[in-house]
Order: sequence, then structure tokens, then C-alpha cells
Amino acid sequence: MDTIDYGAEGIVFNLQRFSIHDGPGVRTIVFLKGCPLSCRWCSNPESQSRHPVVMYDPSSCLHCGRCIDACARGAINPANPYWIDRDKCGNCGKCAAVCPAGALVLKGKSMTVEEVIRELQKDETVFRRSGGGITLSGGEPLMQAKFSAELLKACHAHGWHTAVETTGYGSESDIRMMFPHLNLVLMDIKSYDRDRHIQNTGVSNEIILKNAELISRITQTVIRVPVIPGFNNGDREITNICKFAKTLHNVQTIHLLPYHTYGENKYSLLGREYGMPEISAPSEEEMQHLKELVEQQNFRCIIGG
Repeated sequence: MDTIDYGAEGIVFNLQRFSIHDGPGVRTIVFLKGCPLSCRWCSNPESQSRHPVVMYDPSSCLHCGRCIDACARGAINPANPYWIDRDKCGNCGKCAAVCPAGALVLKGKSMTVEEVIRELQKDETVFRRSGGGITLSGGEPLMQAKFSAELLKACHAHGWHTAVETTGYGSESDIRMMFPHLNLVLMDIKSYDRDRHIQNTGVSNEIILKNAELISRITQTVIRVPVIPGFNNGDREITNICKFAKTLHNVQTIHLLPYHTYGENKYSLLGREYGMPEISAPSEEEMQHLKELVEQQNFRCIIGG
């Protein structure tokens, strides 16, 4: 039996309970910080940095000034367009700690495997009754591969089903360390076109496509495609992804995830502009058409995952 380092530390920015879309049964999702991609449509922009980050909601602010006094760097000033000067901010969280209204929130904190397991144990009955378990998400869990591996081993020691949502962007050694402790991989393939992938995510897809073959050899894999109008919603793009998926192992299912704007408001909370303000969600008819294309390639297809 593998030894487990319960003292291993990672940066966690959310625990989401009672999820039914990220693996079988009812699940708790552990969101980890850090992602090598910067997708224009990212719904968790607070996850991209490896470090904790402060978010500011002006609609909740009392303008009491406590945060200004707490910030030793002088990063907070009402004259700043987004309240916080991000070039000065060290994301220490002292401002959030004194904010009485919760307008300032520090997203991300260091947790040990033992601390996360203690939280997950609160949902153990739900996992058992529903056939659910734990899903690691982010961010990209491969950015914290050692912590992820130890956490997954601990989950298996409790008899819990384990899954991960991943871009597959990481080193082969990290994949071999982490992925044997997974029952299910939900892996994004955003585009088969290299240049298009670079333009919209900031990185090439070469490592992702290479790693997909290795990952699919290790454990059951579902390919997920975020359907983004103007990027990858054409027949040719979806067909090319399906043809690539046919070359992999243990892949019978493809999820089509319609573009949404649920995370758009987070950008202003981070002092950033949203990268896709002109895009609308694909229609139900369009999603059904793409689903038929996937099924014609002999894959089971689910819209929404």
C-alpha cells in the first residue's frame, strides 16, 4: 500500500459540495490554484495564478477605510479604477481580514491533505449513498501534482471514487505520479488546431495532445469540449477532435460544454477586462447538431457533462 503524506500542502480556493456534473453520483469538488492556460472564456479567472488573490466587490463595500489602513503596501486607494492597485498588491489578505462587509475576499489558502480530508469526511455519507466521490478541478491540478497525488491516495484509502478535470498540460512525470490514483479523467480538448489553440488559450496544444494518449492508457477518460462560438463550434473542428479521440484508449464518451458567461463578473472583481464580451451562448439547436456529429463518430455524447 502506498504511504500517504498527510502533511503535504496545496493552495485550495474552493470546496464545492453536492455537484452532479463532474463525475458519477454526488460529488465534492476541490478547486486548486494555478493554471498554465489563460483561456479567453475562463470562468474561474481567480484560479489562474498559483498564489492566493484578493477579489473586490464594490457593491458590498461600506467605504469604511479599514482596508486602506491595513494595507502596508499602499495598494488600496479610492482613486484606483478597481480600488486595488494590482501592481502594488501582495495578496497577503490583510485587507480582507478586516473587511466587515466581505467586499474583499482572499481566494486561495494553504491546506494540508489532512485538512482537506477532514472537510471531505463531512460528505462521506453522501458519497456512499449516491456512488459519488471527489473531483479535483481548478485551475489545473497538474500544477500541484504532488499535493494532488497525496490527496487522491488519501481519498482512495477512504474508499472514495476519484476524478479530475484537467487540461492535460503538464509533465509526463507528474502525470505518472498523479493519474494512477484516479478512477476517471475528464480531459479538455479545446481545439485540434495548434495556432487557434495558441491564440485563444495562450499555449500550444502539442503537449496536451501528446499527454492525452498517455492519460488515456492509465485510466478511463472522457473528452470534454467547451463549445465556444467563433473558436471551435464549427463542424470541421468538432469532427477533428472526434477523430483524434478515436486514436486514444479507454475513451467512449465526449462531453460538449456550451459556452456560458457565469464567470464574467469575476474579472472586474480582479481588476481585469473580460476577454469575450461580444460572444453569446450557442443555441440548443446548434448543440444538438454538434451532438449528432459526435455520435456519427460512434461516441456517446452528453451536452453539459
